[in-house]
Amino acid sequence: MIVDCAVYEDGKRREGRLKLHEAYEAGRNGGGTSNFVWIGLKEPSPEEFDSVAREFKLHELAVEDAIKAHQRPKIELYDDTLFLVLKTAKYHDDSETVEIGEILLFVGDGFIVTVRHGSASDLHDVRLRTEERQDLLRCGPGAVLHAIVDKVVDDYEPVLAGIEDDIEELEEEVFSASRRNPTERIYKLKREVLEMHRATAPLVEPLDKLAKAHFGDLVHRDIHEYFRDVYDHVLRANETTDGFREMLNGILDANAAQVGVRQNDDMRKISAWVAIAAVPTAIAGIYGMNFEHMPELHWRFGYPAAIAAMALICFLLWRQFKRVGWL
Repeated sequence: MIVDCAVYEDGKRREGRLKLHEAYEAGRNGGGTSNFVWIGLKEPSPEEFDSVAREFKLHELAVEDAIKAHQRPKIELYDDTLFLVLKTAKYHDDSETVEIGEILLFVGDGFIVTVRHGSASDLHDVRLRTEERQDLLRCGPGAVLHAIVDKVVDDYEPVLAGIEDDIEELEEEVFSASRRNPTERIYKLKREVLEMHRATAPLVEPLDKLAKAHFGDLVHRDIHEYFRDVYDHVLRANETTDGFREMLNGILDANAAQVGVRQNDDMRKISAWVAIAAVPTAIAGIYGMNFEHMPELHWRFGYPAAIAAMALICFLLWRQFKRVGWL
């Protein structure tokens, strides 16, 4: 559905509502880069987006990507229209999952069309903040493009912070005295970190191109320095994500080593108790053979002495195993 459709003239939003069939001419009316239209859509159907595509003459391949979503971050130029794909992210700490969404942007002469999929990175606040910067809006749709990209990249920070907290908890859990095995949790976090890597890594090259003015005809030169700042942020986010992947691999190896150590400890304890239990079993087995001429059978203290001997030997074995750390 169409969330908003507005015309911006000389850095200000025009009052009143704008019909879609008037949007293209309204964005070009007056000439220059300071006059443009911004149309925002959320999860449009093919029928809803068809009218927008026809109005702004959007390329059919880009339109197909915008409707189906599930694209990797990228930047492409179709004729005279710039097409950019962004991955949005939101972290749910209770379930330790990353919710991935998508924003697709079409930037052309006198217009910008945004298509949002998922609930992450809401653009309403971006529109309100951008409308307060008339100096940037005078630079045309490139200012809106920067504001959206900046919002998406900034939203990566709390996601990475949440993942970092969970990784620290995992480290404590692996090296604690707890007998719980966090392997499943480790693999689950590895999957979420991989999702973040798929969002940040492919975005580095598109932002590098925007920062280096590869699309100077569509993005005002005064906006390029702002893209350099966002480029630095996404580089840092990507490096952090790579660091998380290495940390989780290390935690997984450490957990495997800890499990091996615990299994060895368990085997030593089992072996020690088996050795202790073997002594009274062997002695009792000898007496169970019913020899008639064993002297202690005719001795008044023979039975208590046998019991005491078994207890003494078991105690000495227990003390020795305790001393060497098997028990």
